Amino acid sequence: MYIWEEKMYNSVNKLIENVKDKLKDDVKLGDMFEKCFLNTINTTIKRMDDGTSYVLTGDIPAMWLRDSVCQVRPYLVLAKEDKDIADMIEGLVERQFRYIQVDPYANAFNEEANNMGHQSDLTEMKPEIWERKYEIDSLCFPIQLSYLLWKNTGRTSQFNESFKKAVDMIIDLWKVEQNHEENSPYSFERLDCRQLDTLARSGKGPIHKETGMTWCAFRPSDDACQYSYLVPSNMFAVVVLNYVVEIAKDILNDEELANRAKELAEEINRGIENHAVYNHPRCGDIYAFEVDGLGNYNLMDDANLPSLLSIPYLGYADLEDEKYVNTRNFILSTENPYFHIGKYASGVGSPHTPENYIWHISLAMQGLTTNDIEKKRELLEIMKNTDAGTYLMHEGFHPDDPSMFTRDWFSWANMMFCELVLDYCGIKVEK
Repeated sequence: MYIWEEKMYNSVNKLIENVKDKLKDDVKLGDMFEKCFLNTINTTIKRMDDGTSYVLTGDIPAMWLRDSVCQVRPYLVLAKEDKDIADMIEGLVERQFRYIQVDPYANAFNEEANNMGHQSDLTEMKPEIWERKYEIDSLCFPIQLSYLLWKNTGRTSQFNESFKKAVDMIIDLWKVEQNHEENSPYSFERLDCRQLDTLARSGKGPIHKETGMTWCAFRPSDDACQYSYLVPSNMFAVVVLNYVVEIAKDILNDEELANRAKELAEEINRGIENHAVYNHPRCGDIYAFEVDGLGNYNLMDDANLPSLLSIPYLGYADLEDEKYVNTRNFILSTENPYFHIGKYASGVGSPHTPENYIWHISLAMQGLTTNDIEKKRELLEIMKNTDAGTYLMHEGFHPDDPSMFTRDWFSWANMMFCELVLDYCGIKVEK
């Protein structure tokens, strides 16, 4: 069902051969790239009869808006020369924006309206929805992918009525959620589960006050937020709203949309700078991971994207930005409660996985947010040596025993590894 036509492999195989030639000093690293790059296109991407693309996350039979973008992003390096690849990516964008119109609060969707997934959750479920955990980034990533498709190929047909309707819904929702307590229709409860899978106060979430940022229920890990303003996701919202401004002006000739997006981006950004900066005694001014507007800061970072580590990757600030440098120094130290050190690796994990586990996604992001080529290679070596002999990446692994890991089929991690390999080889996605 997920096998592509033979012609689709021409550009894919050419790229694999090019990468393996550049990595001829390390056969295993080249072979891992080949296996990871093919695994996603062979096992997770389905071209639908209506021209859209459905992208399975891997070992869970559903499509996450976030994961699916990250899974196809490395294929953008082929999309300019390979129309079939570009069509596949545009097909994903179209399906994502159709899903958002079904329910902009949902994070994961079924291939069909089959009532699969978490239908017993106490929220407004629909047959198309696998899960309805509201996460800001689920709305950011489809806008990002539509923009990157334009910048990497020149294609603009994705900016159609479906795009415009979904973006209008996203802006409206983010404005509503600037005052969640008074305006929001959203609530979420899951019964008989761990605490991180449900929201407090009868599904309304933690107490907070308005900041200008937009409220968030769940992190990109699908874990509930400790405080209601998730800073890296608000940063990502600022970035993609500025993409909307550019698209509205240059492609759609829609001044009203451009102004709406610009105004909201400025409001959210002021909220970040006024409420999310913390003066750390060792690191100086850093960004908190979460805040509540009441003076509480959650100082940590999580391996999932968007993260504070990924700020330059998202496009919110440069690598040399002082607050980012300070924040990075904090993240990559034991002052971050989810930075772990072991025999085979040190890096960022997540409360989503067992204690002391490191994520391959975070190792890849560490490499994608440095210009130090030797550090990139060092991180690739760590990833190569913590694959548990599978030639694939995993979710989390124990740094003292990489044979202990979660998720043996996790396409997002595979493709983050591939993106770092491509970056190391000088093959980059245009941003």
